[in-house]
Amino acid sequence: QVQLVESGGGLVQAGGSLRLSCAASGTIFGLNAMGWYRQAPGKQRDLVAEIEADGTTNYSDYVKGRFTISRDNAKNTMYLQMNSLRPDDTAVYYCNADIMAYMDYVLRNYWGQGTQVTVSS
Repeated sequence: QVQLVESGGGLVQAGGSLRLSCAASGTIFGLNAMGWYRQAPGKQRDLVAEIEADGTTNYSDYVKGRFTISRDNAKNTMYLQMNSLRPDDTAVYYCNADIMAYMDYVLRNYWGQGTQVTVSS
């Protein structure tokens, strides 16, 4: 069974930094595009950043220059380095990935359970 597990969330003051991790586990044959999304209370879930298997990245305008997405394909893990955090970055951050499992070699989309990031002013 394939699953995504996020870690690294927490409480930080404005201007501070956090590093989120997302580890994919299970019988994984291939790990394609991966991304971070976030959802603040009462708002929709929005894309923060995404990264292809070849390392190509894409960022939302509100995190460009502050956040950096990366991945370690050998460890099936993705990271999000968040610098210069602001109170409006407060949200639950979710990991998302397209994964092909050995089970049936079908590409499926998976979500993690989310990790809370709170930025105090």
